[in-house]
Parts: sequence; C-alpha cells; structure tokens
Amino acid sequence: MAHLRLGDSAPNFDASTTDGDINFYDWAGDNWVVFFSHPADFTPVCTTELGRAAALNGEFQKRNVKPICISVDSLDDHHAWAKDIGETQGTDLNFPIIADPNKEVANLYDMLHPNASTTATVRSVYIIDPKKKVRLILTYPASCGRNFDEIIRVIDALQLSDEYNIATPVDWKDGDDVIIPTSVKTEDIAAKYPKGHTEIKPYLRTTPAPNK
Repeated sequence: MAHLRLGDSAPNFDASTTDGDINFYDWAGDNWVVFFSHPADFTPVCTTELGRAAALNGEFQKRNVKPICISVDSLDDHHAWAKDIGETQGTDLNFPIIADPNKEVANLYDMLHPNASTTATVRSVYIIDPKKKVRLILTYPASCGRNFDEIIRVIDALQLSDEYNIATPVDWKDGDDVIIPTSVKTEDIAAKYPKGHTEIKPYLRTTPAPNK
C-alpha cells in the first residue's frame, strides 16, 4: 500500500454517504476539502469533533471549504450516530459521513493503523485543495481530540500563501505579518509587496498581511 504524502493527488473514489452516493472529485468540485477519519461510530471523542465541525459550517463556507468524514461503520449506524451528535453537541450534522465497511477508502488514504485494530481507521485529517492535491496531513491518537481552530488556521495560511506568495511564521493568525520567501530577490520586494517590508536577517523578511 502506497503512503499518501503532501503534494500527492488525493485519490478519487465512489462511496455511499449519509447524503447519498457520491464521486469524491465531483462532490468536491472547485472547493477545498477537509476530509477526516474516525475509528468507529458512537465513540466519545469523535462525537465532540463532528459536533464542532458542524458548528463551524459558516466558517468553512466563508473559505470555500467542504468537510466530509469517514468511518468503517454502516450508513444505518451513521444516521443513528448523527442523531446523537445533534442531541449532545447542540448542532445538526450538516456534512456527509462516508460508509466504508470494506475499508476501500481507508486503504486508499493510508488510514489503517498498523499497530491497532485492523478495522480501526486512524484519526487523520487531510486538507485537499481545489486541484485535488493533498496540502496537509495530521494524525491524532485516539485519546486526543482534534483542534479545529488549528485546521481553520492552516486553511487560512494555505489560501493566503497560494494567493500572495508568502509564508506564515510560527503561531501565525489571520491578520498577522507574514514572511517573504527566500526565493524572492531583495530588489523585487517593493514591486511584489507594496505594503513595505522589514529585514530582520537577509533570509528573514516580513511584510504586513497582504489581504488586510
């Protein structure tokens, strides 16, 4: 089984979901995608995570992002679990859950944990851009809930870097100063970064947020 790496094309697949049958590429369209996996339905940590992802629906829409998640359990279980999520997390599920009983999609995305149950998908997150390229992979242990603020932050950073040819420093948040890549020559900075720049070191140059 090939390992999925950053920059690879996200594998396409057909699947049954709580929102009907989909072809992944067709469903994604020209959007960014947050694709995240769960070991099983009716698990406590994942219940809180799906509720949080549903509550962020407006934030995802603002960024042209579609969330989708996967578990090896059945559609019937997914629908029953969705009711629990709505009841306990205060928000209805508003994105699809993929049923993957034969682990076909889990294998495509290298989601099966070699040191755990052979049926349990690792709790991973994939950010996929509109060109269907994998831009981020995060994998969490079963005991640790995912941080969706970080997922949103990374989407902001990726989208900004794609549009303006910048990099983002440690702990960056939208609106903070950004870094000018070392590939940009000093003499070209003024034309490309009209807000001016600060040279801290020849290799460390910052400029105000280009989108503000």
